Amino acid sequence: MASLRDLGLSEYEARAYRALLKTGPTTAKELSRVSDVPMGRIYDVLNSIEQYNLVRSQSASRPKKYVAVEPTTALDRLLDDKKRELNEKASQYEDIVDELTGELETAEPVEETFWTAAVGPEETVDLLVERLSAADSRVVMVLSTYTEQFFDIDKVGTLIVDELSQALDRGVDVQLLMRPDLVPILPESIGERYRSSLTEHDAFSVRTSENVSGTFTLVDENEVVIEVPHPLKSQEVFAMIDLKDREFAGNVRTEFEPRWEKAEELAF
Repeated sequence: MASLRDLGLSEYEARAYRALLKTGPTTAKELSRVSDVPMGRIYDVLNSIEQYNLVRSQSASRPKKYVAVEPTTALDRLLDDKKRELNEKASQYEDIVDELTGELETAEPVEETFWTAAVGPEETVDLLVERLSAADSRVVMVLSTYTEQFFDIDKVGTLIVDELSQALDRGVDVQLLMRPDLVPILPESIGERYRSSLTEHDAFSVRTSENVSGTFTLVDENEVVIEVPHPLKSQEVFAMIDLKDREFAGNVRTEFEPRWEKAEELAF
């Protein structure tokens, strides 16, 4: 159940404000009695909620009287304070990330073979997006089948397109090779998104070829992300394997290059 404490007030502050709503203009002494806030704390509590702009005081009266601000106004002010705090925190975290980005340097790539795998719809997408974000020079994506993970623009497809766009912005060459029979079944929204986000980059190109099998992504010179289709649901991805092996990646690239050269350019 929601309470004023969720918006930053202490128990005594919340108690005092609620009591003021019921009593109308009243003194600190009377408020202490009806709110069960100790008399030794009531003035500190009133000063605090006055700083939140939740109460107004009448200094000319003797003794001084206090009245609560209307609930709608009070809640809006508390909400604005919380939003301001969150924005300040977000700005602080962004500054920390900017500072750490330059401080944390990736070690020189190790030539030793290494692989990892992700299973499940969300996990496979997370792995692919992560590896795309690590690309330094070149990304090659080969698509032979329609999968919801790649083409569902309203869900995870947006993540992939955004990551490819960011890769292009930082100077990565992106090549997309797909079977021609995939083109007619592409959602209209995915084509529009590709046109607006990717095709404006000279380093982005799309071609089609019948001579395409398997769905995988080459990242730079030593990494291959291989899609494993679901054995029972052809349009779903079961797993994603990320293999870091320079020799294997080189072999895949050797097979890819002639197919790319013979493929037909596609204009969305």
